[in-house]
Amino acid sequence: MKSVVLQDNPQERLAVKDSPIPELKPGEVLVKIQAAALNHRDQWSRMGMYPGMRYPSILGSDGCGIVEQVADSADQAWLGKTVIINPNVNWGENPAFQSLNYTILGMPTNGTLAEYVAVPAHRLHLKPAHLTAEQAAAIPLAGLTAYRALFTKGEVKTGKSVLISGIGGGVALFALQFGVAVGAKVYVTSSKEYKLTRAVELGAIYGVNYKSETWSKDLLKREYAGFDAIIDGAGGPQFGDTVKLIASAGNYVVYGATAGAPSPLHLPRLFFSQASIKGSTMGNDQEFKAMVEFIDQYKILPVISSVRPLEEAISAFDEMHEGKQFGKLVVKISE
Repeated sequence: MKSVVLQDNPQERLAVKDSPIPELKPGEVLVKIQAAALNHRDQWSRMGMYPGMRYPSILGSDGCGIVEQVADSADQAWLGKTVIINPNVNWGENPAFQSLNYTILGMPTNGTLAEYVAVPAHRLHLKPAHLTAEQAAAIPLAGLTAYRALFTKGEVKTGKSVLISGIGGGVALFALQFGVAVGAKVYVTSSKEYKLTRAVELGAIYGVNYKSETWSKDLLKREYAGFDAIIDGAGGPQFGDTVKLIASAGNYVVYGATAGAPSPLHLPRLFFSQASIKGSTMGNDQEFKAMVEFIDQYKILPVISSVRPLEEAISAFDEMHEGKQFGKLVVKISE
């Protein structure tokens, strides 16, 4: 089968090459992948910046496909079903945090950027009927991360004010769409004006360019009491100023650090406001199920930046590295 392989070759880390079709272990199913999508962890793996690197590995955490084989007769009902895959591996029994042996599909275990993938049957969820395979493939990792950050950690509800940093990435866009769906007041930041315009088209109340000298003041003119929740995947130089925008008893949720180390934090602003800073990554299996049901209930359409064939998958990594995408980068693998 054709696959995107991470290899131990500094001159060419990625290659589209033949790999053996997985042999099923007890409890597993074989999914013929129709479409897969990229996440930052895939590019970080390409750059050798992800923990637990293993060569060779087939990358990809997001996928939608059709179940072609099952190892156990008890799983026969899955045959022929179009599914999306929960990429959590060994979250553990405590829903509050992942276990010490937790990993994510696609590194170190072989992932979805291939014509076939073998996964345990309990990782499967039926594809929401209103979505194409390409749209469904965009959901798993980013959708789960956004759902937990926004609802479990951010405690966002109808009427709450939310600020989402770095709009254009998959998690940020899902957080925007989820917040709009429940009637929250959603604001966004970006350094690209076209991304701010697109976000407003998707339901954001207002978008601000964080490179402007008055960006934080512009936001406080609209939400003078601050934001009930801030969903931040960037960190970086804006971190300290962004924390100052939190409302009393608000939640600042950090799920990434794409902009690098955070700037200094003004602690009195934090403790006098009775606010909380919370870390969040991925989500438990109950949240994955709830997230898929949420997308189905509100008929949310994931935002896709581009779709390309498997043979051109490496160019999707290049696009992610440049940071120009608005939405998920999807690779179409089969019909």
